[in-house]
Amino acid sequence: MRHFLNLMDVSATELIGLLDRAAELKKLRGRSNHPRSLSGKSIAILMEKASTRTRISFEVGVHELGGYPVPLASRDLQIGRDEPLDDTARVLSRYLSAVVLRTHGHDRIETLAAASHIPFINALTDKYHPCQLLADMMTVREHLEQGLEGAVVAWIGDGNNMAHSWILAAAQVGFEIRLACPKGYQPDPDVLERAASTGRGQVHVTTDIEEAARGANVVTTDVWASMGQEGEAQARKQAFVGYCVTPDTMRLATPDAIFLHCLPAHRGEEVAAEVIDGPASRVWDEAENRLHTQKALLELICGLDCAGGQGRAGQGRAG
Repeated sequence: MRHFLNLMDVSATELIGLLDRAAELKKLRGRSNHPRSLSGKSIAILMEKASTRTRISFEVGVHELGGYPVPLASRDLQIGRDEPLDDTARVLSRYLSAVVLRTHGHDRIETLAAASHIPFINALTDKYHPCQLLADMMTVREHLEQGLEGAVVAWIGDGNNMAHSWILAAAQVGFEIRLACPKGYQPDPDVLERAASTGRGQVHVTTDIEEAARGANVVTTDVWASMGQEGEAQARKQAFVGYCVTPDTMRLATPDAIFLHCLPAHRGEEVAAEVIDGPASRVWDEAENRLHTQKALLELICGLDCAGGQGRAGQGRAG
């Protein structure tokens, strides 16, 4: 039995195979031969944070794979009235085939997963957002001729859960990530150390947006104040002055560079409207790809543990 709490919970080979499978599922969507690999399985979609793309893409994905999505909110459960996390996990394990959880502290999903007898999938915590990175990597493969290997990614802004996930992705696949973050908002040293321990990929942290963006194939960012940080919004606006992705930023990148954003976006703050709505933007493909990569992830994680299969991700290309 396995969980997917961060990108290191799958091997590099499984990760590339998962992206290959997502591309297959994208082509099969709406066709009569689309797989029903979750037939008879009930998958909880437990949202402890507000969600648009995550909730809808997982619910639709479970349905399209033949499973039954069970949407939940913590306020609807006894977990919202301080039932111990261990007890909640044990009960959910008796009813469901897997749980997709979007929550706050990463320790919450670790505690639930440790007490569970079914897989937990991290749909976002304050530390990691691995499902978003699956979609981001798929989008890069679709739009960059060289694919992921050899790509240079520029991250501009907060060293947050998205930045952490990009760092682990670089370590898994072997591309270069440059992170331009203000002082005091740089990535967690433990995440950097974990990436370095793999011996793969290149991770560079700087405060200079031009250093990060120059020659990059992908430029990406996120909001300056994430959910739960609303009280810091004004201080963050001041700290992040100069960390907006503008047309000038994109001109530092390669001519065929693409722009990504996990959404929702604040035009005029972390990204200029001319960029996110411009010709280099691939954010809508990126949002769609949440559906396809998460279906492939469900097959991999639940195919091994819920449906009795052997999983679909295996050998694949890194391009």
